[in-house]
Amino acid sequence: MHPRSLSIKDFDYNLAEEKIAVYPLPERDQSKLLIYQNGEISEDIYRNISNHLPEKSFLIFNDTKVIKARILFQKKTGAFIEIFCLEPYEKINDYAVVLSQKKSTRWKCMIGGAGKWKEKFLEKEIELGGHRIILKAQLVEKLTDAYVVELSWNPGDHSFAEIIDHAGEMPLPPYIKRKAEASDAERYQSIYSHYEGSVAAPTAGLHFTKQIFSSFKEKNIDTGFVTLHVGAGTFKPVKASNMEGHEMHAEWIDVSPEFIKQLIENISRPVICVGTTSLRTVESLYWMGLKTYLNPDIRFEALKINQWDVYEEPLENNVISARSALQSLLKYLQKNKMERLFIQTQIIIAPGYSFKIINGIVTNFHQPKSTLLLLIAAITGEKWKAIYDYAITHNFRFLSYGDGSLLLI
Repeated sequence: MHPRSLSIKDFDYNLAEEKIAVYPLPERDQSKLLIYQNGEISEDIYRNISNHLPEKSFLIFNDTKVIKARILFQKKTGAFIEIFCLEPYEKINDYAVVLSQKKSTRWKCMIGGAGKWKEKFLEKEIELGGHRIILKAQLVEKLTDAYVVELSWNPGDHSFAEIIDHAGEMPLPPYIKRKAEASDAERYQSIYSHYEGSVAAPTAGLHFTKQIFSSFKEKNIDTGFVTLHVGAGTFKPVKASNMEGHEMHAEWIDVSPEFIKQLIENISRPVICVGTTSLRTVESLYWMGLKTYLNPDIRFEALKINQWDVYEEPLENNVISARSALQSLLKYLQKNKMERLFIQTQIIIAPGYSFKIINGIVTNFHQPKSTLLLLIAAITGEKWKAIYDYAITHNFRFLSYGDGSLLLI
């Protein structure tokens, strides 16, 4: 069956509100870990995850860093307007360049209380480096699903990264029904987060500690890092009855040729992705590589993986080995003297998808009727129901600050 025809009601389960973790555990690696392998379910804690990974595994992590994307402006009337920065509203070649901008920047945003915004500017005073800075927001344009907001600040000699870090709050997911606290600035980031750009955490990585990374060496487990900047679209509900009516969110990936070389070197080992974002990145690399294999002179923009690309011609029936696809992609980057692969992927991974690179995933438990749950079903088949039933009846904590699972193909 083509995933277009999937009915989202077949990927539903009863998630009681008390099962949703509102706070993380005091110690990251004490979270429970469900292990699914060879059709069997067992459990442990994250601190012992290396005992359950195949020996000589290659683990891939997403090293994106969450920005404080939620900014509250208080009007003179006392009313609040919330601006949630989703992504830059301009041609993006590098998130670091966008975040280093000074004086002003334009972002695609969601706005809470947009109907109250009558003024030309909203203003917020912040203190940075001992200096008083006035941050202004101006509504530029209304889009179909969001707004374009110009943010400007005076004095303008600080970068937008510095401004948003002082003016904003951590963008906790909408199902965590509390305000962000000071502790979230640390706990809603992985310990290896590095490249700023996400507005939601790749939550599978929140459980990993230095102790866990040390344990990998004993099992000859290697690690690699990709970057996918997680957008708010990761929480976008599937409202259409069939998947054909759902538009998958697009996200920016940022991968170095060095990582692609590392992946080629480890392609014969068990490849385990930590998180759905890492998995979507790695599988997208295969299809981008196939595109360059089929057309070595393909325009760079055409490498983007659109929602249904991998299920239809010309990609569907032109399957090559993972090694060949990655080597072709690497050759393309070298030929075009590209130091990084920075491009969007809109890939949707659902039952019917044939995995090309990965052999498993470490991931949290996801919302009912979500594209993330479709991805889990693509890995485990109908067993996803037994896995989630086990997690519910054995008191696992769900969603971003909850427990997680190791699912092996």
